[in-house]
Order: sequence, then structure tokens, then C-alpha cells
Amino acid sequence: MKIIDIYKQFKELKKEITVIGRVRSNRQGKAVSFLVLDDGTYAKDLQIVYKPETKGFNEFLETRVGAIVSIKGLIVETPNRPQPFEISASEVLLLDNCAEEYPLQKKEHTMEYLREIPQLRARAKTFQSTFRIRSAASFAIHEYFVKNNFVYVHTPIITENDAEGAGEAFVVTTRKDAKYDQDFFGKKASLTVSGQLNAEALAQAFNSVYTFGPTFRAENSHTNRHASEFWMVEPELAFSDLNDDIQVIEGLIKHVIKYVLENNLEDLKYCESFYEEGLVDRLSKISNDNFEKVTYTEAIDILIKASKKVKFEESKIEFGIDLATEHERYICEKHFKKPVFVTDYPKEIKSFYMKLNDDGKTVAATDLLVPGIGELVGGSQREDSYDNLIKRCNELKINPEDLKWYIDLRKFGYFKSAGFGLGFERLVMYLTGAKNIRDVIPFPRTPKNLLF
Repeated sequence: MKIIDIYKQFKELKKEITVIGRVRSNRQGKAVSFLVLDDGTYAKDLQIVYKPETKGFNEFLETRVGAIVSIKGLIVETPNRPQPFEISASEVLLLDNCAEEYPLQKKEHTMEYLREIPQLRARAKTFQSTFRIRSAASFAIHEYFVKNNFVYVHTPIITENDAEGAGEAFVVTTRKDAKYDQDFFGKKASLTVSGQLNAEALAQAFNSVYTFGPTFRAENSHTNRHASEFWMVEPELAFSDLNDDIQVIEGLIKHVIKYVLENNLEDLKYCESFYEEGLVDRLSKISNDNFEKVTYTEAIDILIKASKKVKFEESKIEFGIDLATEHERYICEKHFKKPVFVTDYPKEIKSFYMKLNDDGKTVAATDLLVPGIGELVGGSQREDSYDNLIKRCNELKINPEDLKWYIDLRKFGYFKSAGFGLGFERLVMYLTGAKNIRDVIPFPRTPKNLLF
């Protein structure tokens, strides 16, 4: 049996069971020995009690931390102890021992040390809970969109466009020179930074679609919120405006939180003990609370007033600035104390594809700011005017011919569209309380770091 199933059924299990797992600790005594077993399926370990008369005892004496063992025995309830039950072993079997130099001994390890051994760190309780939550959140995302009649689509990993226009893409090439016209695709190709533009085209066919896959940014950033390879959730809603977009964002975030609370509560409690005190209460409150909504202009006013009492590192606060993380966190953590949608940003700090508002200065865009992280989601209503889109491309020195297929969608029946991008690792950080993006993805890729 798996440990998760044993915990769910232990009151009804009256016969001998067999469980296979990895040894976390093995404390041997003359009369009785205690072994702590883990098989990766649950946040709680299994305590095994075995004695010299237990079958296989002598061969079991050399069992070390990290070894794989098989245990057969009966469940004995222990209501007056921290664990509700233990296994009284009738047979113990060492299946494969572990080398003495096993890096994960029963002691505290720093996160920096564990990042150097990503092939082993998933066995540590912190990372087991983190990655089980990551798995549950993945499922919940798919569940939400399927229940709301979105079509799951796969957009290209190799692409010719940089959707954000930032030029921070990894080049895909077979050549040692820069003669891309002679390259495999006959032009310059890159790893995708976003599936959005392709998703827009597909939304016009299916009404509502979403992508969920890896994206890549060649951004030389060493912050705790940036990685070179990460996963993005990118829905696209045809015939929809910014308000529709905001409703879907809030619905998705709340659905994921509720799913994880219902299905991974023990993992959340472990993360609470390791990462963030009060994590479960925070998530529970957010899942039942309404998110706030303010315009960018209102947010700037809030920050200007706050700057008279609060010392911001980025002290120049005026209309037109790109909000720094400290500004974002002040708005959602200190001022509103809840997730906040900031809307209608200046067009100069947003992407070319965002719909120009009637004031000619701002675009129909929104960022969802959440406590502890800052920006979690970025979305917008897409520009539906062919002429305005051409104009924006020219203003930003983007060659419209390079995006002709995308811009021409406006010629062929295009009535409003909206969408957003959710950084999945940032969501997992928000769910677990983890402080570094490197700790919520199994094998992180960051500048100067390509282990495994």
C-alpha cells in the first residue's frame, strides 16, 4: 500500500499490510527499534516498530538513511502520541541499501546546499510538499478551464516572434554564424517567450482557449522571482473585454487555492511550518474574499501619499513610471491587504497589442498584485483596430511585416479579445510561501546555472 492510502484507511485496515519506501531515520535499540518511512505520497511519514524477533531483523541491521525497504505488519493505533498509528512489523526486508555518503542525512540543510543537488532534493520533506502542491495546482488549472469550456491548445515552442518585443529570447540555430537566411528554418528562430499571439488566433476559432507550457526568457536577472525557463498559463477569450478577463483571473486563482486547500492541506501545513507562519489562514481568507480593483492613476496617488511616511528605494513616483515590486507590494500588502487588480496603465510601459483607451494615453490592461509576491498575473484587452495596431508597432519600432499574420486577424472578423499570462512558478510561490523561484521548480534554469 501507499502511505497516503494507509493514512486515509488506517481505522479500517485490520489485516497485515505491506509498504515499500525510503528510510528517513532508523533508531535501533536492544529491545525495540523505530524506523521512519517515506514513499513520497503524503506529507506525513510512517513510523515502523520492529524487534529482534521480527523476521529479517539480523539482515536489517545495516540499513542506512536513504535505503529502500519493504515492511509487512499490522496497524496499531496510538491516540495519545503525535502520530495516530504506527506499524508493528512482522517482517522487514532491505531491498537496496544507501551509500554512507548520502547527502540527505537527518539534519538541517540550507536551501543553497539543496539547490546544488536537485536530483536528490525532491526527497526532502520541504520539496516533496512543494512539488505535490505544484502538481495539484497544475491539475486545478486544467480543471477550471475544462469546466468553463476552454479548449486546451498547444502553441509553438520554436517561434519567429518575440511577443513582448523585449528582445530577450534564446536563439535556436544550427549555425555558428548569424546567417539566419541559410539556417534550418530560413530565418531567425527563437524559443518562445509567450504563446499569446498564437492563442489569439485560435481563440477566434474556439471562443475560449488556454495554453499551459514552458516559456523562456534570456533575461540576465538574478532576483528570487525570475528564471530563464518557467511555465506560463495563457488563456485567450474571444468576444471579451477587460472586465471579462478580470473575472476569469479571479475565478481561476480562487479555484486553484480552494482545490489545494481541500486536497493538500497537510502539505500546506508543512510549508506553513517551514516557509510562512499563517499560510493556511491567508489562503483560506483569500479564497473567500473579493479582490480589490483600482486604476493605475489611483495607485500612483496612493503611493505619492504613502511616500510621505514610507521610504521607497524607487522614490520618484509619478504618472508614467513602471511600478517597482516594492510599490506593488505596498499597494496589496499595506494599503488594501488583499489581492488587487491595477488597471489602465500608460501605453508607454505596456505592450503593442494592448487596446488603446479612449483617453489616448492608457491601455485596457491589468496586473494582479498579491501580497508576498507583487505581480502575479498580467492581462489586457487586445487591440482590435487594424490601424491602431499598425500605429503602435511603428511607434515601438516593430516591423509590422514581421507580424503580418497576427495583425491581419483584424481583417477577418475580429470582435474584441482579451487574455492574460499567469506565471505558474510565482503562483506556486504564493501557494507555498516559498521565497525563491528556484525552490518551486524541480530543475531550475537561471543565468550561469544549467545543472542537470
